[in-house]
Amino acid sequence: MTTLIIISVLPIVILYLGLYKVQKALLPVTVVGLLAALGAAVMQWDNNAEPIYHGMMLFNNFSVAFSVVSIVSTILILLLSKGYFERISNHIAEYYAIILFSLVGIIVMVSYHNLTMLFIGIEIMSVSLYILAGIRKSDFASNEAALKYFLMGAFSTGFLLFGITLIYGSSGSFDLDVIRDWVVTHPRNIDPLFYTGIMLIIIGLCFKVGAAPFHFWTPDVYEGAPSLITLFMSTVVKVAGFAAFLRLFSACFLTIAGFWTPVLLVITIITLFIGNITALYQQSFKRMMAFSSISHAGYLLFAIVALGAGSANSIFVYATAYSIASIIAFGALILVRQQTGSDNFEGFNGLAKKNPFLALVLTVSMLSLAGIPLTAGFIGKFFMFSGALAHYNFWLVIIAVVNAIISIFYYFRVIIAMYFRSAERAEVEVPAYYKFVLGFSAVVTIVIGIYPTFISSLI
Repeated sequence: MTTLIIISVLPIVILYLGLYKVQKALLPVTVVGLLAALGAAVMQWDNNAEPIYHGMMLFNNFSVAFSVVSIVSTILILLLSKGYFERISNHIAEYYAIILFSLVGIIVMVSYHNLTMLFIGIEIMSVSLYILAGIRKSDFASNEAALKYFLMGAFSTGFLLFGITLIYGSSGSFDLDVIRDWVVTHPRNIDPLFYTGIMLIIIGLCFKVGAAPFHFWTPDVYEGAPSLITLFMSTVVKVAGFAAFLRLFSACFLTIAGFWTPVLLVITIITLFIGNITALYQQSFKRMMAFSSISHAGYLLFAIVALGAGSANSIFVYATAYSIASIIAFGALILVRQQTGSDNFEGFNGLAKKNPFLALVLTVSMLSLAGIPLTAGFIGKFFMFSGALAHYNFWLVIIAVVNAIISIFYYFRVIIAMYFRSAERAEVEVPAYYKFVLGFSAVVTIVIGIYPTFISSLI
C-alpha cells in the first residue's frame, strides 16, 4: 500500500513544483519518487499478504512483481523524456503528473482483489491516457488519436462494466474469493447470465490490451500519439492489462475454463495472424510497432489460454522482455525522427556507419522482439510455448511458430536498413541519458536471454 500512496502523492508534488516554475527539478524529483515507490514495493516481497480494506486490495508477490516491472519501465521511459515535452509545451509538469496518475491506476489494476477496484484502476489509467494521447494540440493526428481512444475506450468500458454487473448479479459479490467459491459450489447450476458476464469481460479486457478483433483502435492511436506516450501505452499499460486479466481468470474462473478457453483460443489465433501479417505491409516503423504490439498481445494470451501454475511467471518474463525491447526501439525512433522528421524505415538507412552504438542496441531490440535465441524475447516465447504444450495445445504452438517466422521479416527490415543500405546522413546525436537507458536495456535483454533464471522464478 505504501507504493500506491507514494505514487499518488508524487504527482501533486510535481504540480506544485510546476506552479512555482521549478522546471529543472521535475524529472529528478519524479525519478527519485518512483525509486522510493519501487523500494517500498520490493519491501513487500514474501510478506504473506492478505486482502486489505475489506478485501479490496491484495499486495502479494504477484502484485509486487508487476508493480516493479511497471515502475522500472516508467522510470526508463521518463528518462527518455528529458527535453521531449519541452518541444510540445512550456507547462511540462502536467505531463509528468498525468503519467504518474496513470501509473496509480496501473498499480491498482495489478493489486485489486475486488472487481470494483479493477474498474476504478482501469478508469484512472484510461482517463489519463485520453489526455496524454492528445497533448500535441496543433497536431491533427494526435487529436484524432485522443478522440478515437476516448470513444473506443468508453465503448469497451461499457462491455466491462456490464460484465462485472452480471457477475455480481449471479454471485452476489465483487470479491474475487467469494466469486471463486460461488463457482466451485455451483458447478452445474451456474446462471447463464454469469457466463454472459464472463464473455463481456473478455471483450472489455481484449479491447484494453489491443487483442483482435477488438484491436482496430490500436494502430491509429499508437501512430497519432506522441512517440513517448505510445511507448508508455504499448508497454506499461499493456503489461498491467494482462496482469489484471490473469489475476481475474486464475482467481475466479479456473474451474470453468472449459467454457471460456475456446473463445480465447480463437481470439489468440486471430490476434497473431492480424498483428503479424498486417505489420509486414507497413512502411512506417512506428505503425509497424503498433501492429507488432497486437501480435505480442496474442503471445501473451497463451498464458491465459493455457492457464496454470506457471502462467504468472510466463506473463512476467514475456512482459519484461517485451517492455525492455520496446523501450530501446522507441528510444531509437525518437532520436532518428528528430533528425529526419520521418518515422519510415528509410530513416534508418545507413545508421550503423554513423551511429554504431544506436544501431547495435536497436538490433538487440529487434532480435529480442523476433524471439531470436540468447535474447530475453526468446525466453519469453519459450515460456509461453512450454505452457501451451503442457496443456497439449500443439496446433496453437505450431501456429505461433509460423507467426514468429513471419515477424522475422519485418523486424529484420530495420536491421537490413541500418547495416546494408546506404544514405547520406549526419550522425544522430545521442544524449548521455539516452545512452544509459538504451545501453542498460540492451544489457538486460542479453542477460535474461543467457541467464533466464535471473527473473524466471520470481512470482
